Amino acid sequence: MIQPVEGEPIEIQSYKHDGHIHRIWDETMILKGTQTLMIGGNDRTVVTESDGRKWVTREPAICYFHSQHWFNVIGMIREDGIYYYCNISSPFILEEGALKYIDYDLDIKVFPDMTYTILDEDEYEEHRKKMNYPLVIDRILKYNLENLQNWIRQRKGPFAPDFIDTWYERYLTYRRPRI
Repeated sequence: MIQPVEGEPIEIQSYKHDGHIHRIWDETMILKGTQTLMIGGNDRTVVTESDGRKWVTREPAICYFHSQHWFNVIGMIREDGIYYYCNISSPFILEEGALKYIDYDLDIKVFPDMTYTILDEDEYEEHRKKMNYPLVIDRILKYNLENLQNWIRQRKGPFAPDFIDTWYERYLTYRRPRI
């Protein structure tokens, strides 16, 4: 595994369980990078979907990835507060200059008041059957869905009150001006 360098950009690649690419974020600035934790920031980055469609993110975001947890968290900074989009996923790996993980469909959207909604349960069930997720993976994912909800309720990790603001300030010190 490569050692990420703070202040340098990295590509984020999301895959599906069957090994097919799901989505690629062209550039995320590494704010903290170790073998177990990666915190990154981006703003208006190009995202490429598996079918080749491209779009650009609308707001600044702080991304949280951990090598010991089966989820990742994106804190999106909007005018009316911080929204979180949480992916139930494999732990990340760093490979070939990119951060990679497997997206397992289940997501949690967290609102600025810290209420949340679980998303895509039907998509998860469809893909679980279609891609034949092993029972052990199913159990790990469901356990981590519960664990993630506990983190939200306890304001732990990326949900702590000043987490996103603190890392966004760090991101602004590294960010290159757009022309």
